[in-house]
Amino acid sequence: MTFDYPMTTLSELMTQLAQNGINKEVRMNDDKVFELQGAGKIYQKPDELLIIRAYRFEGESNPSDSAALYVMKDKDGEIAYLIEAYGAESNYDGPEFDDFLKAIPFDEDSQFKLSK
Repeated sequence: MTFDYPMTTLSELMTQLAQNGINKEVRMNDDKVFELQGAGKIYQKPDELLIIRAYRFEGESNPSDSAALYVMKDKDGEIAYLIEAYGAESNYDGPEFDDFLKAIPFDEDSQFKLSK
């Protein structure tokens, strides 16, 4: 896995991920369940996923408009990403998203670190 340095924007990171074959997104659906988009795969429990890298970005024009991108792996080895907008603009209403996300185990994988 190769990541060029520096990546200053969310879109640059997403481009790098796609170039490395990571182009599937995990989202919370209307039933408030985490789902692998396009695959119909549902994650009922946080321990069905593992966050292997987290990246945070602040908006250039408004630092309170922030986002995080999490690279995660499921129990089957499927690698995907999840984007969380936070600050003034949040992706999801209610506590379900945050509660589930905070309960996902985190074990950083060095292959996703940025290098110079």
